[in-house]
Amino acid sequence: MLDGDGESGLSFRALAGRLKTGPGAIYWHVANKSELLVAATDAVLADVLAADASGETPQDAIRTVALGVFDAIDAHPWIGAQLSRLASQSATLQIFERIGRQVQALGVPGAAQFDSASALLNYILGVGGQNAANARAQEPGTSRADVLGAESALWSRLDPDQYPFIRGIAGQLRDHDDRAQFLAGIDLILAGIAALR
Repeated sequence: MLDGDGESGLSFRALAGRLKTGPGAIYWHVANKSELLVAATDAVLADVLAADASGETPQDAIRTVALGVFDAIDAHPWIGAQLSRLASQSATLQIFERIGRQVQALGVPGAAQFDSASALLNYILGVGGQNAANARAQEPGTSRADVLGAESALWSRLDPDQYPFIRGIAGQLRDHDDRAQFLAGIDLILAGIAALR
């Protein structure tokens, strides 16, 4: 229901109808819609958060968590908004803990660990959430190639004196891969973190 209609399409009445039960049965397990969304978020991210990082370098473990969250948000766009709310704190804290342990394993000095892990977490949630919001803003059936092609064309027509950089990268926008670009950002942050050691 959440994947099809987002949060607005989820109600206890609609869920009870889908499950062929009464709303009371649902209220037995969760007190309100907010708790239901937290539980749904935790369920979708369970595999990402349970992945075993042993045997991976700290950098690879961070990439694994980052891509797992990115892919989960891509497949379930409503999660992006959920992870940015305090109501979903359990999943966000688990992601932050996984990242933080790897930052420690990288040998980052204690005073820089919070900033390093926070930069990674904010990047992961921000980019994942923004990509999900962009996808949800499009009409159903709209192709990614059409959207990026139109935006790229618009960028290439901008005033060259006011937007020389954006005009210069217009073709890269059209042809880029969101997942690869996301991972390139993770690698840039990891390179900066490496400089702290």
